[in-house]
Amino acid sequence: MTQAICAIVGAGEGLGRSLAAKFASQEFDIALVSRSEKGSSAAASAAAAAKPSANVQYFTADANQPETVEEAFAKIAADMGEVEVLIYNARGSYAPRDPLEMSYAELEEIFRLEVIGAFAAAKSVLPAMIEKGHGSVLFSSATAALRGSGTNPVYAIGKFGLRALSQSLAKAYSNKGVHIVHFRLDCALDVPMLREYMGEKFKVEETSNTDDVAETYWWSHQQPKSAWSNEIEIRPYTEVWTY
Repeated sequence: MTQAICAIVGAGEGLGRSLAAKFASQEFDIALVSRSEKGSSAAASAAAAAKPSANVQYFTADANQPETVEEAFAKIAADMGEVEVLIYNARGSYAPRDPLEMSYAELEEIFRLEVIGAFAAAKSVLPAMIEKGHGSVLFSSATAALRGSGTNPVYAIGKFGLRALSQSLAKAYSNKGVHIVHFRLDCALDVPMLREYMGEKFKVEETSNTDDVAETYWWSHQQPKSAWSNEIEIRPYTEVWTY
């Protein structure tokens, strides 16, 4: 029997690490896709610790270059088999910017990362999922995809595009048995980078635990077809609603 495979694009030390560990613990083999093997080392170690017998492999791709994404997924299919769960977890720059200061190059780059790269990954796995009538495509996004941002417009524009892609794919292929979900992470994640950045101002109760978020991704994959969620918003209980 072929082992189920979860492919994670953007498997860093934060949410990517938790996702790799969670799906490995549920008997999945793990394909990690990122620009450098070093960037995926924490995710690989977490997956191996969660399930020592799991087949965890690394594949090189730059989400800004869709042809490399397609090549990586062709290698996954050849070396490991067909992907049952795709998680697109790449994230663009969150650098503050006045909207009129955005450059054409920045907009092109964020569109390639958030939309074209995500489409390349989805396009690589959807035909097999559609043929089998089973599979999940999970996109990591943000509330900026819903309401924009006057201070981080490049990031928001990218996430708006990702949401449109996710909804379009869901409307086209949900009735083929493929579960496609757009995750709006309206939260700060408890990751080493944030702890270092915040210093003494860091408050764990004001963040979302990445292991808990990964549980929600797993839960979405397990949802019955008669009650699928195609968009899920995640926030800690302490989050102050601003809209």
